[in-house]
Amino acid sequence: MELMIVMLIIGILATMAIPIYSRNVQAAKEAVLREDLQVMRTAIGSYTVDKQKAPQSLEDLVTAGYLKAIPKDPITGRTDTWITAQSDTLSTVDQTQGGIDDVHSGAQVTATDGTSCSSW
Repeated sequence: MELMIVMLIIGILATMAIPIYSRNVQAAKEAVLREDLQVMRTAIGSYTVDKQKAPQSLEDLVTAGYLKAIPKDPITGRTDTWITAQSDTLSTVDQTQGGIDDVHSGAQVTATDGTSCSSW
């Protein structure tokens, strides 16, 4: 009888802890995604200013040394789901060629704040 009561208490505690754990994991992934987007956008801006042309792909940032590697999207777990926004408009006076001017996640999920991760 005592063993059944202990097992019941453990089961109740587990059912309370699992949703909290899942929310914390999701919040951590979202924080990593925001940081990765900020780093890639900074690299795109630095590349554009330094080279007087925007990168044509995210691989250009890696080969030029602005990123060590293309980060994995923490939501999808893949590196090929990044959505890049191409533009032919020139953002600086010295810029000679358009290209990537922004990057977004390809994850089609709703974040904990109610927004879509792909809109960040």
